[in-house]
Amino acid sequence: MKILTVNAGSSSLKFNCIELPSENELINGYFEKIGMKGSFYTIKINGEKIKKEVELENHNDAVTYLKEELLNKNIVSSLEEIDGVGHRLVHGGDKFKDSVLITEEVLKECENFNDLAPLHNPAMLSCIRAFKSAMPSTPMVGVFDTSFHQTIPEVNFLYSVPLDWYKNFGIRKYGFHGTSHKYITKTMQEKLGRNEINIINCHIGSGSSICCIKEGKSVNTTMGFSPNAGLMMGTRSGDIDYSIIPFYMNKTGKNIMEVEHILNKESGLFGISGKFSDHRDIEEGMKEGNPQCILANDMYINRVVDYIAKYYVELNGKVDALVFTAGLGENAREFREAIVEKLNALGIFLDKEKNNKIASYLETKEGMISSNESKVPVYVIPTNEELMIALDTYNIIG
Repeated sequence: MKILTVNAGSSSLKFNCIELPSENELINGYFEKIGMKGSFYTIKINGEKIKKEVELENHNDAVTYLKEELLNKNIVSSLEEIDGVGHRLVHGGDKFKDSVLITEEVLKECENFNDLAPLHNPAMLSCIRAFKSAMPSTPMVGVFDTSFHQTIPEVNFLYSVPLDWYKNFGIRKYGFHGTSHKYITKTMQEKLGRNEINIINCHIGSGSSICCIKEGKSVNTTMGFSPNAGLMMGTRSGDIDYSIIPFYMNKTGKNIMEVEHILNKESGLFGISGKFSDHRDIEEGMKEGNPQCILANDMYINRVVDYIAKYYVELNGKVDALVFTAGLGENAREFREAIVEKLNALGIFLDKEKNNKIASYLETKEGMISSNESKVPVYVIPTNEELMIALDTYNIIG
């Protein structure tokens, strides 16, 4: 089967085409600045990367160019050869507990979550409708970022606010990065040879979350009602005392939308360093002795350690693996080392030689980085959200 996966943002669209069950990726691409000046897209096929500057007024235009590339690059001779399309959807509320075949009823249900993900959900739904128009006979599957976390118990997903807030407005912890956490869980189940595994998965990138997985299911995670919860990130603040917001507004005269923008786009590593949201730039600043970069890195490490320790206790110390994944988790070797060193009190120890040999740009891209004396094995496993979307689509339409 040839499965197309689609990940639409408010002004972007990522795609790839995967052949299953062989898991062979045929093509991938990224449309950027949709609805903006200077729009373009890049595609990668047979190791070659091609960039094209085109006018993209909306997601329909992106879908048109995508179809042309699939045909022109001989990925398919007809769109009928695409057996299914898997769409990543940011929010499924507490309605969708797994991936589903997309029907008109499902689309209408998803519209109810637009106010929970106003930047992403409308664009994604628009993109799905564009694909359904272009490929009316092709089954389509919705894969929700929130569905993997629907196994989190009430004691963990409720906030300590009036219960009516949840009952009337759906205010609760939803969690995100679910597709990545699900993929890592599946990979570790195969690696460890059983389904009932307890792991702590650290998805650390420009956006970051840690997931506590018990007996193969999510029981807690750092992101909450929105993705701006839990860890500090590239530009997101993560957890803060809510009283800061009205205090800062009174001092500056800024409105709530301006403050929300600062907390999402000008905080985290960027806010502390003063100019860098990418950890690679932070690392360069640290080498130059920049005190703000050093502080930003140390704060980030501490936040990650805090949650790993919390979830270690939540799993009663019965942890089958601690996993690092995503851009920073897969590549920042010194960052991983600093985190594990702070976990020595839990009996978790690093093998520095193994750690230094693993990164996505090196020959060895995954493996165990803990020492023989470590009570908990520590792994680096590359995530593959696109493959997880494709597999869910394959299973549902199959």
